[in-house]
Order: sequence, then structure tokens, then C-alpha cells
Amino acid sequence: MNMIVGKKQIVLASLVAALGVAVYLNYQFAGEDLALVTANTEQTEVSETLVEDGEEENYGDAQFVDTQEVSAGQSSEEYFSQARLTRTQTRDEATEALQVMLSDESLAQEQKEELTAQASAIAQSIETEGKIENLIKAKGFEECMVYCSTEKVDVIVKAPDLQEGDVVQIRDIVLAETQVPVENISIVPVQ
Repeated sequence: MNMIVGKKQIVLASLVAALGVAVYLNYQFAGEDLALVTANTEQTEVSETLVEDGEEENYGDAQFVDTQEVSAGQSSEEYFSQARLTRTQTRDEATEALQVMLSDESLAQEQKEELTAQASAIAQSIETEGKIENLIKAKGFEECMVYCSTEKVDVIVKAPDLQEGDVVQIRDIVLAETQVPVENISIVPVQ
């Protein structure tokens, strides 16, 4: 078994790392451009409770984020259309890069398996997001977007105001479809 690392393997590893960084940065900056506000999820203990104004709040529960108004001149329909377009473009770029790397004949079997696993994770994420979106819409919400990763789920819902029961319904859907901890779920209503 040849254990010498060649230039092609170093270049491939660098490209895979660069792709991962590019996808992460794109996700982060696209979220800022679309006025996506995520909840602060850095709590120290899930079981701790905070009593504020006579109302108990459990740390670790899905967090409700203040309603975000869509930027001036942009309707909520345009917001959701643009968000879907951005998400699709990002995924297409990542998938295309993975396909190009997989077509390289000089790849070792381990590298091909790793790239295949990444492509499978993208496909699983797309399927999970679609399923969660459909289930949320089935509960009576007009429009929603879900950004799902192995560590976090962000849900953006078109709603003028969300009641506590609505937040619980959305949180329960996300928990049923993913393995994400409840403290890593954020729900953002958009008017």
C-alpha cells in the first residue's frame, strides 16, 4: 500500500476544505443579507429555570425571536422567494463542486467515500428541510423557510404574530424530524 501523499491529494484536500469554508461563509452571510436573526442559544444548563415577571422560562426551550419586518419595498413573498433562490444556488454550487471532485480519477477510495458522504448529507438536509416546511404549512402557516444542519435548525415563518402554541407546534415538528437539541432551534416570524 502506497502511503506517499502526492500533490493531487494535497490539492484535493485543500479544495475540500476551501469548499467547506465557502459553504459555511455563504450560509452565514446569506443569513445576514436576508435579515435572518437567530436566537442566542448559548445557555449554560438546560435544566436551569429563570423566573421573570412571575413567569417561568426553561432554558433550552426553543427561543422565540422578535418579529422581523421585511425591508422597505420588499413584500414577504419576495423575501421568501429570494431566500429560496439563495439557498438553492448555494446548494447547487456545493453539489457541483463535489461532483467535479468525485470525477477525478486519481482520488483514493477513502476520499471518494468522504465526498460521497458529504453529498449524501446535503441530500438528506434538503429532504429534511422540505419535509419540515410542508408539515409547518400543513399546520396552517402560509409560508415558511427552514435552514437545517446537523447542529442547528432555523425556521422562518410568515406570521404577523406567533402565539406560544404556534411556537410549540413548530418546535415539536422540528424535534420529530431531526436530532437537533431543542436549545439549537430558533423560530423567526416575518411579517
